[in-house]
Amino acid sequence: MKTAKHAWLSLIVGVGLMSSAGAFAHGNVTPTAVNTGNLEKLGDQWRAENPYRNSKDHDEAVSIGASAYNQNCAACHGLEAKSGGIAPDLRLLDEGAAGDEWFVERVRNGAVRDGRVYMPKMADYLSQEALWAVRSYLDSVHVEE
Repeated sequence: MKTAKHAWLSLIVGVGLMSSAGAFAHGNVTPTAVNTGNLEKLGDQWRAENPYRNSKDHDEAVSIGASAYNQNCAACHGLEAKSGGIAPDLRLLDEGAAGDEWFVERVRNGAVRDGRVYMPKMADYLSQEALWAVRSYLDSVHVEE
């Protein structure tokens, strides 16, 4: 039989869990700047497909992208892009143009549900070069379902 003390503890824990649900939203965190080194500069016009995928800069883009991912994405999407279930598992992102289209949409527009920012508009904080480097890294860890 539960005592009044147990009932209050259950209520406090329940309220704490409900209020912490908002902690899963990205919140008001500023992404970390990324040094894109010698990657080809892409300008202001967004590319439709990853310009580093088949370029001389590919290996450098993957390396820069891995670092940028760990600094800015891993907290929600998981180390090595292996999601723990809160955010999409980015290893499963479609390869090629189809995945690039989704990627550009998400990094430029973010993700907001019920007024909560689950992913900020990363393009407001990181350069196109940095974001395509992240995409290059994601291609390097891609797995099939």
